Amino acid sequence: MAEERGRKMATAAEENWRVGGVPLIVKELVAGGVAGGVSKTAVAPLERVKILFQTRKAEFHSVGLLGSFRKILQTEGLLGFYRGNGASVARIVPYAALHFMAYEQYQRWIILGFPNIGKGPVLDLISGSIAGGTAVIFTYPLDLVRTKLAYQVVGPSRLKNRGPYHSSEQVYRGILDCILKMYRKNGLRGLYRGVGPSLYGIFPYSGLKFYFYEELKMHVPEEHKKEVVVKLACGSVAGLLGQTMTYPLDVVRRQMQVVPSVAIGFTVYDVMKSWLKVPSRDEAAIVTVRTENKSNYPSSLHSG
Repeated sequence: MAEERGRKMATAAEENWRVGGVPLIVKELVAGGVAGGVSKTAVAPLERVKILFQTRKAEFHSVGLLGSFRKILQTEGLLGFYRGNGASVARIVPYAALHFMAYEQYQRWIILGFPNIGKGPVLDLISGSIAGGTAVIFTYPLDLVRTKLAYQVVGPSRLKNRGPYHSSEQVYRGILDCILKMYRKNGLRGLYRGVGPSLYGIFPYSGLKFYFYEELKMHVPEEHKKEVVVKLACGSVAGLLGQTMTYPLDVVRRQMQVVPSVAIGFTVYDVMKSWLKVPSRDEAAIVTVRTENKSNYPSSLHSG
């Protein structure tokens, strides 16, 4: 009975692997990219206010949270809440695409190398941690660009002119302009300034986030697993637990800001995987092992 069920899972997974002739990795990249873009855009206004609170304390702390929203609206209009979001999305789409795909791929590689490891915290923690580090290394320069663009508080008329908002303050006119100016000033090292602390934080956080999300979903009754509300709830708790355990002394406000983005990201990723007919990780692992065995079979016969 168990063997028959395994064969059915493998057959279904192999069919999903070939649907539309699109490789599994490409589907995972697309699902992850869409998830990242949607989640980041959904929380962009909160992200903008957060950055201004952190970098322009004197100007924004005095007016409070609601006052900050009003100040941005009066100064820059509705689009002001999304200033820097283009760079943020340009960074998060490849980041999330690499993050989710690498997580799935590292899991398959680990299962191939260590067949007895099984599912559990070790697999999720290792795969999630390495995937987070991989994504950071490839996309960190775009994160710097996002922060610099969101830091600017420039009226529309100022953006049309070349002159800076303050004499000592650089005005960046877009993603490419920002990257070029940083590179000209400090070279490649300037594009990766501060990457060390980012890596130290992402390794445990990413591993814990994936582990808690998968663990929580395992405790959801089968008939409710596909419900969006359930996925959002699991994502919220996973993000909050991962953030709290990684940064136990971090303020509650920051923790609450991170949770919506994580919840939306996980939910959209799962929905996109379902829509693209991406096999579950168990099915994908079976296919990976079968493919590896098939590729090794002729060589083993030859050597025999």
